[in-house]
Amino acid sequence: MLAGVQARHSYRGLHSRMMGPLEAGAILGVGFAAGTINTIVGSGSLVTFPTLLAMGYSPLIANVSNTVGLVPGSLSGAFGYRRELAGQRPRVLRLGAAAAAGGLTGAILLRILPGAFAVVVPALVGVALVLVAAGPRLSRVLARHRHPEAHKSWPMMAAFYATAVYGGYFGAAMGIIMISLLTLFLPDDIQRLNGLKNVLAAIINGAAGLMFLAVGPVDLQVALLIAVGSTAGGQLGSGVGRRLPPTALRAAIISVGIGAELKLLLA
Repeated sequence: MLAGVQARHSYRGLHSRMMGPLEAGAILGVGFAAGTINTIVGSGSLVTFPTLLAMGYSPLIANVSNTVGLVPGSLSGAFGYRRELAGQRPRVLRLGAAAAAGGLTGAILLRILPGAFAVVVPALVGVALVLVAAGPRLSRVLARHRHPEAHKSWPMMAAFYATAVYGGYFGAAMGIIMISLLTLFLPDDIQRLNGLKNVLAAIINGAAGLMFLAVGPVDLQVALLIAVGSTAGGQLGSGVGRRLPPTALRAAIISVGIGAELKLLLA
């Protein structure tokens, strides 16, 4: 699936084409699904990106328009998790700086080196799934070495920067990778970490989205439809995700992640 991202485009800026009501409704619908999935677990791009390709959009336009459109959805999901975000401002500020820098770097790399990450994406998602599945056991093993201020450590900052670079470049299952890192480094409830993940996803997509709006090619109609759908989906996702017990949330993340991994490997 990612191989198609290798296509280059010489034009810049906003781009649009004539769109019928059925196509608009379909994009709105997959935007809603992506916003819901991203808020609960991550990997919503694996719904929107293939749909846009099937509709005839070029890989690059589909990728960047999807990234821009998912920003409001991430913000919506983060707002839904506002209670779980209480007391996490230092984490948001510290990790958010790495997220913004990485998202911007990834967006620049997409314009310079299309397709460079295609080979490693399935491996990244696979490693993240293992980390999520082994989270409780790893938490017990690492308990003596973790502390509430771990978000200030350079290893975590570097790991989040690298994840954000990938997110700005493409972002499939980025949320799954982020939640695995958060549970690995930070001694906290998974629901609170999921709320933090949504904020960081908004920062990554936002930084990359600003870059894409500046240099394109963004299909404004597609981005707006995904934005509307993902915003509504973010509210649904936060309502559902916040009510899931930790074990159920972890199971949902793993289940969706396995589906994402299979989709990437078989594409």
